[in-house]
Amino acid sequence: MAAASGGGRWWRAAAGLARAVSTAGGGRAAAEEGLRAEELAERLRAQRSQGEKRERPGDPAQRRVRELAALSKRLQQVHPNVLAKVLKQGTLYQDEEIVAINKPYGLPVHGGPGIKNSIADVLPILAKMLENMKAEPLHLCHRLDKETTGVMVLARNKEVAERIRLLFKTRQVEKIYWAISLGDPDPAEGIVEIPIVEKEVQSHQSHYKMTLAPNYRLSLEDGKVVKIRKNRNAESAVTRYRCLASSSACSLLELQPITGVKHQIRVHLAYGLGCPVLGDHKYSHWSKLAPQKLPEITLKRLKLEQSKARHLPLHLHAHRLSLPLGRRIDLVCKPPLFFQKTLKKLDLDVANE
Repeated sequence: MAAASGGGRWWRAAAGLARAVSTAGGGRAAAEEGLRAEELAERLRAQRSQGEKRERPGDPAQRRVRELAALSKRLQQVHPNVLAKVLKQGTLYQDEEIVAINKPYGLPVHGGPGIKNSIADVLPILAKMLENMKAEPLHLCHRLDKETTGVMVLARNKEVAERIRLLFKTRQVEKIYWAISLGDPDPAEGIVEIPIVEKEVQSHQSHYKMTLAPNYRLSLEDGKVVKIRKNRNAESAVTRYRCLASSSACSLLELQPITGVKHQIRVHLAYGLGCPVLGDHKYSHWSKLAPQKLPEITLKRLKLEQSKARHLPLHLHAHRLSLPLGRRIDLVCKPPLFFQKTLKKLDLDVANE
């Protein structure tokens, strides 16, 4: 109310100034000055009103969405030393061979056009912060999508990095993800085994997406399963899944990708099970680039308007990673705060997990 009354005082003062200018001398120039002052006052009042609407305090969910977007932007603007310090604070485990970090939301693993900061860029700084100024730069062993959070393993030297990459390649690393999905998978537990391929989407705005390339289809004549020719560019993709909780037209899923194809979990959930990851605007539609359409009950629980759904973050988290390095190392990372708050709002209870 203070801001509103202050705005009213400013408007009355500006309008008074306009009248004073227009009557003093009675000339044409004075009248024009008065008109400009009134226009300025009107414009400033409109801007103040818009600011108050945007910052209305009764919208905590939308405020958190904006804060998360701002955090992702800030990670691209901070000095590399500051980013390395953030990663150091999120260290989950370290020994003489590896360092495990908690990857933040919105931070890319690799650099590229338009990317100022990435995990790869600050590995030399992070190594010095964790060990000493003569430390060898840390090495990437695998990758996570920019919007995915959670456990990420770094190696202290090239030899260890090569060993870990081989473990990933030969599927000896057990990876467990958590995802909040739209809808309930049917059946509630199972395995999706459908190859994946990258294709160009022909639309008014052409773009590329990963999609399913199944080896079988249903015959239109008799409904029988028919084997079809394999797409030579498709990669084998296998994902084990289990529903941990369901509520508010959403589910919390535990996912174990057996293979490691690009966007595998997102594609298998969206196109294989019809349950896209909450906040996955890329794979919620095929032929268009548009915000994810959320059920009314989900919007109500999240206190979110559909028009703001485009800002909803991807709810995909690398929860656990089990690494056989001489002995089995189990690395666990709890979901980020925004993920936990969404679980609570949607009444997805995971107390026993």
